[in-house]
Amino acid sequence: MTRFLTSFLAGIFWSLASAAASTQTYVLAPDRLFDGEAMREGWRVRVEDGRIAAAGPQVSEAGAEVIDLSGMTLTPGLIDAHSHVLLHPYDETSWDDQVLRESVAERSARAVNHLKATLDAGFTTLRDLGSEGAGYADVGLRQALEKGVIEGPRLIVAGPAIIATGVYGPKGFHEGVTVPKGAVEVSGIPNLIEETRRQLGGGADWIKVYADYGWGPTGEPRPTFSVDELKAIVETAKAAGAPVVAHAGTDEGMRRTIEAGVETIEHGDRGTLETYRLMARKGVAICPTLGAVEANMRYRGWDGDPATAPTRITDKHTQMERILRAGTPLCNGSDVGVFDHGDNAWELELMVDYGVTPLASLKAATSGNAKILRLEDEIGAVKPGLIADLAAFAGDPSTDISALRNVQFVMQGGKIIKQP
Repeated sequence: MTRFLTSFLAGIFWSLASAAASTQTYVLAPDRLFDGEAMREGWRVRVEDGRIAAAGPQVSEAGAEVIDLSGMTLTPGLIDAHSHVLLHPYDETSWDDQVLRESVAERSARAVNHLKATLDAGFTTLRDLGSEGAGYADVGLRQALEKGVIEGPRLIVAGPAIIATGVYGPKGFHEGVTVPKGAVEVSGIPNLIEETRRQLGGGADWIKVYADYGWGPTGEPRPTFSVDELKAIVETAKAAGAPVVAHAGTDEGMRRTIEAGVETIEHGDRGTLETYRLMARKGVAICPTLGAVEANMRYRGWDGDPATAPTRITDKHTQMERILRAGTPLCNGSDVGVFDHGDNAWELELMVDYGVTPLASLKAATSGNAKILRLEDEIGAVKPGLIADLAAFAGDPSTDISALRNVQFVMQGGKIIKQP
């Protein structure tokens, strides 16, 4: 990634850090610290002016308030790189009805609650991948967070997102009826260039493109854009200093986006081992979104018993085996909004169920995601100079990942959000 793009993304976090930062000084004293790479027993962390000043077995307590986190594990603030704060669980209201029947005002009001629940769960940064028919409401939410109007994670947004004409829902209406769509429908290189520029001008930090979707006579997932069309999006975004993320589940759709130069691929269900190896060579990360798949299968009646797992679940296990075998960069991105906001840790529990070690899952949600988002100089680790986004959990998530459910302490920009 260009130095300009890294600087652009870091700039987002400088403004967010300034809005949330505390001028108080603290020393945090947990039983153990996960610093983004390894577990450190008996380490403490000193926080000054919203940033980490020191971390180690011995840090100065001079002029600081010492916060006792006995029995807890302190980690960097967790990062979920695939959220939808403007959606809520589909077993409450279907996706179609949310897009068609809920006003943008209602959806934004719900999102305020969703953001607070997520922050209280220890997730201090979200990459929100598409407003799903709510226009630039995600940009407005990000601005409200920057101004301190509402509390929530640092928000990286993708705006309305881009989909090929005639592909996305809501569908099933006759040609005389115009309904809102879950993303902006576009076709052809000139129009894609124009829409990419429009979404960046509207405040999107990333551009999201649906590189495949269920469409055509059979409704089967198929690629939606040509390689040249995808390259036009990527090159236009890159010129503005913005990265591109692709929704892609078919192997061909994934290969086209890799060739076009996207940064991350979301879902990736039908990717072959060869394609995942190609991603590893190119440094393209995969967000497998396990939680969304599990939630959707349960909404359809599956009780979670592995013995009766539907094909979609067994296929997801096969996908994760390929990802791990290929060594593809692993992104923690849950697609939360399909299921409850604040339940983001479920994705990490599922990663472990699907064969990822607890430590590797923690890394994916901290330093791994920070690197994927090109924000490793600001967040994702516990080391001097980084923003003091931190969370503490009762127990040890490196041995029992479900400890992430027991959030005791959350700090954002040196400001205490939640404490014992």
